[in-house]
Amino acid sequence: MTPLASQVAAIPRFSLFRRAAQTSHLPRRQQCQFRLKHQRRNHLQMEGQVVAMRVLVTGGSGLVGRAIERVLKEEGEAREGEEWIFLSSKDADLINAEETRAIFEKHRPTHVIHLAAMVGGVYKHIRQKLDFWRNNIRINDNVLNASHEVGVVKVVSCLACFQQYGRRYTAGIPTNIFGPHDSFNIEDCHVLPGLIHKTYLAKKEGKALEVWGSGRPLRQFIYSLDLARLFLWVLREYDEVEPIILSVGEEDEVSIKDTAEAVVEAFGFQNDVIYDTSKTDGQFKKTASNAKLRKYLPDFKFTPFKTAVKETCDWFEANYDIARK
Repeated sequence: MTPLASQVAAIPRFSLFRRAAQTSHLPRRQQCQFRLKHQRRNHLQMEGQVVAMRVLVTGGSGLVGRAIERVLKEEGEAREGEEWIFLSSKDADLINAEETRAIFEKHRPTHVIHLAAMVGGVYKHIRQKLDFWRNNIRINDNVLNASHEVGVVKVVSCLACFQQYGRRYTAGIPTNIFGPHDSFNIEDCHVLPGLIHKTYLAKKEGKALEVWGSGRPLRQFIYSLDLARLFLWVLREYDEVEPIILSVGEEDEVSIKDTAEAVVEAFGFQNDVIYDTSKTDGQFKKTASNAKLRKYLPDFKFTPFKTAVKETCDWFEANYDIARK
């Protein structure tokens, strides 16, 4: 081994995570500048050594991106030879093709987990159908084009790129995601974080909890930390191009009423719960089969629903001032 290679081999692989933690007292913009500075330095230091995977996570500051980072840092899922870069909308506007191409040229990832999207609950979808369609089409097209142009080996995202270009780009398809760092905006968020925020306020103000709709629709919820673990598996181990559904089983489907009751229990809420049937229920059920996932991971243990709801409620209450809402 050459002297340079020996020095490079001694570099800690997840120094980016450690440096990010050391800058937690700085304003977000300074943290970002500090991380990017040291990322560039690390890339130079890595000359002479093969980096097996440089993983770029779009939507890295969102619900699932934060969960992946937490699993890597706190559950020992970080692996030698992997470098992880978590992008937020402050790093680049992925609706803009030039900005997307520039950020990919800057980091030149080998792998991408594509999470960035315009998201929202049923009422936001009703109000902004065209915006959702146009913005998400642009984001996906820009990310996939940039990935192809810089030679990304694998994207956890879509099918068509393999058919045309031979790229091993796939898709992990989750059901209803929830967890810490979700958006808790009552008007625009998904049903479970909306119920969490409403229950928190109703308890604080001593009022009844109003649940929109009849409470009868059924949903399959997946905890963001469980999804993060599954995304890591898809990235590292899943070699098919065909998409795979990442979800709890059909037997774990719960009603909105049961969901509201789980939130009420988590907060120790004692007041009345009222169902406003003048509000739309949305689709009654969206059942998805996880049979394919279970063939690969028959022993994977999902966090019990009430446990995950309780952890999310506790996080929201402890971080109310900084939570997205």
